[in-house]
Amino acid sequence: MSDIIQEFNDYRSKMNEKLLADNNKIVKRIFNLDTNAYAPGALDIKTKELLGLVASAVLRCDDCVKYHLETSHKEGVTKEEMMEAMGIATLVGGTIVIPHLRRAYEFWEALEEAETK
Repeated sequence: MSDIIQEFNDYRSKMNEKLLADNNKIVKRIFNLDTNAYAPGALDIKTKELLGLVASAVLRCDDCVKYHLETSHKEGVTKEEMMEAMGIATLVGGTIVIPHLRRAYEFWEALEEAETK
C-alpha cells in the first residue's frame, strides 16, 4: 500500500481508538451515527460516499476527502465518477477547493497504484 494511504489509515485508526477509549458518550454516538448514515438505504453506498466526498471537499476537510475517496474506491467508483463529483464540489465550493482537488487527485492515484500491486 502506498505510504500516503498507509500513513493516513494508521493515524486515523490510532486516533479513533484513543477517542473511543475515552468513553465519551457524545463522541461514540457521533461515530455510530456516521457509520449508520452510510449504510445502504434509499441511496446505495456508492452514491452516499460520493455525496460525502462532495460535502467534504466543499467543507475543505482533507481527512474527510481521503476517507471518502478510499471508501468510494472500494465501492467501485471509477476515476471518471470521482472526478465528476469533485468537479461539482469545485463548482459549488469555488476556487478555494482547488488545492483539495489536487490532493484528492494525488490520493486517488495512490489508491489506483496500490490496487495494481
